[in-house]
Amino acid sequence: MADHATILRPVQFLAIIGIALYLVPTGAHVAELASKMALAPADYMTAQQIYAGWSWFAIVIFAALVITAAHTWVVRADRMAFLLSLTAFIALAGTQAVFWTTTFPVNAATQSWTVMPEAFEAARRQWEYSHAVSAALTFLALVTIVWSALVSNPQSYEIAPIRTE
Repeated sequence: MADHATILRPVQFLAIIGIALYLVPTGAHVAELASKMALAPADYMTAQQIYAGWSWFAIVIFAALVITAAHTWVVRADRMAFLLSLTAFIALAGTQAVFWTTTFPVNAATQSWTVMPEAFEAARRQWEYSHAVSAALTFLALVTIVWSALVSNPQSYEIAPIRTE
């Protein structure tokens, strides 16, 4: 019979790492926010080209969502750990809602910032602030998944044995 810690601890570790990795790009956006908002439009358009290839972070967010959902399932018998893990999952899902409703439309309208938008300042504010909101949600997810890992008690519930017959 597999003990709960054998399954729980690796899932906790991977959930924390997955969310922390997703905080890297969102945190970078927050760190550069003030400086980028002060750039002249032409300089901003040039600076935006550094994000070419950042779409690969979709793999990281997808992995973070999947492993956080798995973690939420694994800790479901521990009410506090479950609620915290669920909060982390909802916060990560929220980053996707923000991206697809707020960030992506600006990316599409500017052809990934290769075309100057007509309403430049509005587009810049929408794009930059949507990333700040995403970073806040990702940080919330990291805090709550770590908190969930800290409060979970693998001895308080058991995993049913895996049949080998």
